[in-house]
Amino acid sequence: MNKIDKSHTIAALDHLGTFLKDLGEEEFTHLAAKVVNNNPWFTPGQTKVALEGLGRFLEAKALEAWLGDYDISKPPLPKRVGLVMAGNVPAVGFHDLMCVLLAGHKAHIKLSSTDQVIIPWLVEELVGFYPLLQDQIVFAEQLKGLDAYIATGSDNTARYFEYYFGKYPHIIRKNRTSVGILTGDEDTNALKALGRDIFQYFGLGCRNVSKLYINDPGQLVTLLDALEENKAVADHHKFINNYDYNKSIYLVNKEPHLDNGFLLVKESKALVSPIAVLYYETYDDTVGLRASLAGVGDKIQCIVSDGGWYPESLPLGQAQFPRIQDYADHVDTLAFLLKL
Repeated sequence: MNKIDKSHTIAALDHLGTFLKDLGEEEFTHLAAKVVNNNPWFTPGQTKVALEGLGRFLEAKALEAWLGDYDISKPPLPKRVGLVMAGNVPAVGFHDLMCVLLAGHKAHIKLSSTDQVIIPWLVEELVGFYPLLQDQIVFAEQLKGLDAYIATGSDNTARYFEYYFGKYPHIIRKNRTSVGILTGDEDTNALKALGRDIFQYFGLGCRNVSKLYINDPGQLVTLLDALEENKAVADHHKFINNYDYNKSIYLVNKEPHLDNGFLLVKESKALVSPIAVLYYETYDDTVGLRASLAGVGDKIQCIVSDGGWYPESLPLGQAQFPRIQDYADHVDTLAFLLKL
């Protein structure tokens, strides 16, 4: 394990980034067919976006700039790190794998049943370029007796993870979601950009906006009109089944809501909305807004606002484009691994 050279690992990741950017249509089509067969939510379009996102930060300069914020002059002794990967977004677990490799540890990966194809495919390309990584990556069904664990799941599975992994060094991630803030002054282009934050990956990711905080409820009609360009989501049978199910509940229970034929918009204090539903809550001023957001801060992955005007928020339309240093649950994965 000590033979692994960090510069060679960076070169391998940079190679992978170039490979993804230059991926031919025939190879992508073959890959996408296997991916969607494993998980119908991962359509070719969603897979393409995910791979493009990886390609953006798998560049030597970006990796070296990111690593420059850490003291890695004396890397830790190699450890065996168990990775329980999520499967809500294509290849969402790759960032954890990359961190483990760059920290010089050995990754023991338990794949999600809903993301069985892309991670092994990426690993095959990595190892083909830098064969020494072969011994640093193990795929396993059970992760027992390892030195540390990084597990991603729901609030329910987090209790399971705590029981089994709690006595080891660990990062255990729970449910998170993202929110948007509207003032009422956003133009149509800004609202269309928000559509990417809502509908990318069919709303399944922690960076998807599932709730809006709005100052002017009258803007909701304008919003639904602006979101019309996303109506193709209704062609996906799983998405439209969720839409139909939630709509029937609201109609039977006579719950007020807005409906544009593929998205239901409903007022709620809750944070995480069902698929094909967008919650909203009104606020009077930024003081009240900050108080509301502070109360749910541990459940929010990111916030979007027009131009990123709200402190520590992203511009509308940018939620699904994380930087390499944007860690899930805001827990610095690499710092954790370097301290093992």
